[in-house]
Amino acid sequence: MMTAFLFAMILSVLSLLSVVLSHSATAAEASILGVGGQSEEATKTSIPDSFGRDTPRHTVQGFIGALGENDYLLASNYLNLSKSDNPTTIVRQFKQALDAGGRFQPDLQINNTPEGNLTDQLPPSQESVGVINVGDKSVPLLLERVVSKEGEQYWQFSSDTLDAVPEVIENYEPTLVSRYTIDSLEGKKLFGYQMADLFAALTMIVSSFILTYILVWLLYHLLKLAYPRIRGEALPLPDNVILPLAVVVMALILSEVMVYAGVSVTLREPVNRFTDIASWVATTWLLLRVIDSIFTRAVNLSYKKNYTERVSILGLLRKVVKALLLIFAVIVIFGNLGFDLTTGIAALGVGGLALALGAQKTIENLVGSVVVVADSPVRIGDYCKFGTYEGTVVDIGIRSSRVRTLSRTIVTVPNGDFSSMQIENFTSRDMFRFLHQLYLKRTADIEVVFKMVKDLDAFLDEHYLTNQEWNQVNILELRQDCYVIQLQAYVNANGITEFYDKQNVLFVDILNQVAKYKVEHALPTQQLIVNQAELEHQMLNDIEDNGSEAVEDNLSTDENKNEVNHDVNDISNSDDIDGKQNAVDLSKEADKTKDNKAAEIQANKEAKHKKINLDKERQQKRKALVKNKFKRAKRKFGFSIWNQP
Repeated sequence: MMTAFLFAMILSVLSLLSVVLSHSATAAEASILGVGGQSEEATKTSIPDSFGRDTPRHTVQGFIGALGENDYLLASNYLNLSKSDNPTTIVRQFKQALDAGGRFQPDLQINNTPEGNLTDQLPPSQESVGVINVGDKSVPLLLERVVSKEGEQYWQFSSDTLDAVPEVIENYEPTLVSRYTIDSLEGKKLFGYQMADLFAALTMIVSSFILTYILVWLLYHLLKLAYPRIRGEALPLPDNVILPLAVVVMALILSEVMVYAGVSVTLREPVNRFTDIASWVATTWLLLRVIDSIFTRAVNLSYKKNYTERVSILGLLRKVVKALLLIFAVIVIFGNLGFDLTTGIAALGVGGLALALGAQKTIENLVGSVVVVADSPVRIGDYCKFGTYEGTVVDIGIRSSRVRTLSRTIVTVPNGDFSSMQIENFTSRDMFRFLHQLYLKRTADIEVVFKMVKDLDAFLDEHYLTNQEWNQVNILELRQDCYVIQLQAYVNANGITEFYDKQNVLFVDILNQVAKYKVEHALPTQQLIVNQAELEHQMLNDIEDNGSEAVEDNLSTDENKNEVNHDVNDISNSDDIDGKQNAVDLSKEADKTKDNKAAEIQANKEAKHKKINLDKERQQKRKALVKNKFKRAKRKFGFSIWNQP
């Protein structure tokens, strides 16, 4: 369905271009053969028409504009009248017939070249622009090409059409608008149009839209109820297609409703023109909704069938189709507004060439997007690494691609650069690698270590979480302080989260297996080795310094004690003098106190000598411990630090 739609879009664009080119080619051929009624010299010397009747479209538009201004004399210049015809009468009759049942072709279908449409079944000098249907009578609206005596070539409504008008309006009946017009609105105008026609047109537009919307809404919900019973699945079209579809249907029926009601042709044609524009806008709107629905269904189906590589292609294709549709709609809308499509397409080609030369980087990015989608190094939803960034691809656009990083930011990369980068796609992994290392102390028995390695190798190979791709446990390295045991295996997992969960299980099982053996895990350590001779010399200096300080402290203590004894002697002497003066008993007590003080001083001296001896013994023991501790150290001075990983 999508392929058919794209094919139809391409054919529509090509057909439009072919029509324009065929008109130019046919006109050139007719000019060479002289079929168009003019020679090459006449073409070069042709004089522009003062009334703008040089093309069939301009003739129709000029005639309707003159009727809207009620300038019947100006309107008569667009009719091929004979000298005996009354211009005002003929114009009034012609307008009456057009109001009763005249239907002009849309502006885009009316040829806009001086030669006219040479591919129809009419003579080269005639052009069909519509038809008048009143009752059971039908008169074609024909234009004929006229060449004046001055060499002017222009188009006018043919005399055959004008001769048939009186017969058409012979049984003319008043229109619905004229019959049901309020008397107060009769003859009044607004913006150059009859108030009755404006009121009737506005009423019909509003009522037809409401009626059409209700009918489309009912039809959609009936289809929504019946579709699941017939196909067994929900209706793929969303409910947002109701409004544009109602506008399209209203635009199709509004023209016939206004003709049936008898709205004046001077108001009906401008309304039809803008109705055509509204219908093209609504059609474009509807097709955009349908495109979104089709591609959304295709993307969901791709995910359902695990064809994720198609998602990026569908996303880019959706944007290209929308861009082509919008370009086509803009061309048609401008054509309805009266712009020359031939000149516009030619200008578009020249402008496109200039744009291509001035926007080389943009074209490079466009080509890069095609390369990214065609080569598919990554797809939407893949986790990848490119350059200095890594993250999840969220969109691959026409100009650039967007990647959401682990910091939840969006990085926009031009597709021209993105297609030339080295891209590492993590989502494309078919399995995850389990690669870790164990560090065991060198104090473990090598036989125990070797047996543990063999048992762990068999354990990993038989574990229910590992596959048979590559399972191996080996001694990777012999370091000075530890054995390095490497464990390697591959694990099947649908994503990184599932792999981390399985890796946790493997860690616990492996550590439980290692705990069964008499081995210890090596922890990070730091060791410092210095020269023994220098260390002993430094310690002896410290001990001597400490000893001298202790002796000085003891000497200061003795001096203090001597001073105390002198003070005591002085006190005792003073006491003796006072005692001798006062009484004899007091001298005896002083002698006894003096003997006690001397005994105390002697005891302090013995304690001091004992303490000095204890300090010397402690220093000797400390030296012996230092020598015993560093007896295995290197005699040569050295200094090294290392950390175990």
